[in-house]
Amino acid sequence: MKKSIIKGAGFYVPENRVTNDDLSKVMNTNDEWIRERTGIIERRHRKNKNDDQETTAYLGYKAAEMALKNAGITAQEIDHIIFATLSPDYFFPGCGVLLQEMLGCDTIGALDVRNQCSGFIYSLGVANAFIKSGLYKNILVVGAEIHSFGLDFSDEGRGVSVIFGDGAGAVVLSATEDENAGDILAVNMHSEGKYADELCTKFPGTKYGWSDRLIKEPNALTYAEVYPYMNGNFVFKHAVTRFPESMNEALEAAGKTVEDLDLFIPHQANLRISKFIQEKFGLPDEKVFNNIQKYGNTTAASIPIALCEAIQQGKLKRGDLLLMSAFGSGFTWGSVLMEY
Repeated sequence: MKKSIIKGAGFYVPENRVTNDDLSKVMNTNDEWIRERTGIIERRHRKNKNDDQETTAYLGYKAAEMALKNAGITAQEIDHIIFATLSPDYFFPGCGVLLQEMLGCDTIGALDVRNQCSGFIYSLGVANAFIKSGLYKNILVVGAEIHSFGLDFSDEGRGVSVIFGDGAGAVVLSATEDENAGDILAVNMHSEGKYADELCTKFPGTKYGWSDRLIKEPNALTYAEVYPYMNGNFVFKHAVTRFPESMNEALEAAGKTVEDLDLFIPHQANLRISKFIQEKFGLPDEKVFNNIQKYGNTTAASIPIALCEAIQQGKLKRGDLLLMSAFGSGFTWGSVLMEY
């Protein structure tokens, strides 16, 4: 029976650190206000907002390089790419084909996933199904974001803009029949589209217009259409409900309990959400991995970045039972439970 194992993981973040104090120089905020509401101390932003070299695909490429090295395989051994992002280089095509070209892979398939904060969980779930069906042997799963190019760094946008950072994470998911190897034990993915407007960016899109609005009515666009909008309290209340549901669903499907867990990696949306879930499940600090303090919310990249750091720091070891869960725009949410 084929199993799905993470053969290697990698991540990449821009060198440019942006602290809470840095943000206080361009908007009416301060370090205490941001820490209290989010837990974030600093995040990474690419240095030049209009940089056409350090793009989302490029960040994904750098993370993929590390993942491939740690997996001990070459790009030519990858037979499929799944790339999750809400901030692609182009409106179309997606970043998957750009990464395929950067890596010098053969004409393999490249799938793009648009599930925002849940993007990596969805991508890993799809990759697992591909592996276990026998269709592919080595799948490169990437989550990458450059938020900084599209945030409103004014007082009006501070509630959202202080949260997000740039970065990328990647894993090589591979097939194995080794009886002693780990495996993905359970996956669940959910959505509730009636709440789409509670966390979204409206423009551009077929509902809110396209280039003709910029040409014919350059002043017609509102901040609410162009920049990300988030109903923070509403999102928080749904997140702390859906996270536990998804986590319990995964554990029950695999016949496991929360006491069996060695590590829980939540999507790094808000430290208050992570702490709430941790307390609800009675998990000690050593069984929960958070790094939002350093990177902010990197959306699709947050879980693979945290996964890679947990491995590097020795907090996740082969044979450990790992649970990863996410909730975000859509609304979408889900979990992956695996023996690492």
